[in-house]
Amino acid sequence: MENAQGHPDEGREPFDVAMARNGLVSSLGLSRMDFVESTGSTNTDLLAALAAEPATSHPDLSVLIADHQDAGRGRLDRQWQAPPRAALAISLVLRPVNAQGLPLASDRYSWFSLLAAEAWREALVDVCGLRVQVKWPNDLMSGEKKLAGILAQLYFPSDGAPPVVVLGTGVNVSLDEDELPVPTATSLRLLGAGSLDRNTLVAGYLRRFTALYRDYCNADGDPEAGLAGDGSVLHRLTQATVTLGRTVRAQLPGDREVIGVAERLDHDGSLVVRDEGGTVHTVTAGDVIHLRPHRPDGHA
Repeated sequence: MENAQGHPDEGREPFDVAMARNGLVSSLGLSRMDFVESTGSTNTDLLAALAAEPATSHPDLSVLIADHQDAGRGRLDRQWQAPPRAALAISLVLRPVNAQGLPLASDRYSWFSLLAAEAWREALVDVCGLRVQVKWPNDLMSGEKKLAGILAQLYFPSDGAPPVVVLGTGVNVSLDEDELPVPTATSLRLLGAGSLDRNTLVAGYLRRFTALYRDYCNADGDPEAGLAGDGSVLHRLTQATVTLGRTVRAQLPGDREVIGVAERLDHDGSLVVRDEGGTVHTVTAGDVIHLRPHRPDGHA
């Protein structure tokens, strides 16, 4: 069977649910793994489940994967859609605790989206032979084109328990040019990925994310602690974030904006921008509406 561009439908096979569950849940220590053939949004589904079901129903590292997501959301309710089985939609429930079993301070949650970005970046090198970059705060890029988006949302339990994180990722896998949602997007197929197998991609991502996540939590959310036998999350993301060193325009609430050089990531995962007057601004992921390159002619 071929798609409209004449390519075999590699990357659009259904998930092998039994293989994923048998091979990943026990080996990675996942709490549960659920699949749905089609849904509006895996993040929305998990948030609804958290509100409707006992906390024990979705422990830390519960996973939901959709074979097709038709109303995916990005930051600020931006829509993310793809043809059936042409993309990956995966969300996780995170209830982070440190090595002593104590809840992680919620101000340490700001790194989770970037941990997911780093896990995907490493997985795509190994599985697909592709090198992509992280665009702060939550995109994976190849050059100026977006390959994947990440969305972290908080759920606040009514019993006053620590907030829960729902962390979702959407990755364009086998889309062709005429299937892209916007001209500035791309897909693994268009980048010449060595593999488009979504089962392998999910496994690669979850192996890396669970290792990074557990090390980060065990270090009490210290972004400068070594993770998974390698450099810290701050070091890794500093190396991988294409935003750093560029002149950017950050649009903020209230029609405010900051234009300057993105110098570094701070201890909380925020972006430190120095404007041409030398004033340093800290831009948080929760506040920024748009972050785009800024050219000397004043255009983004």
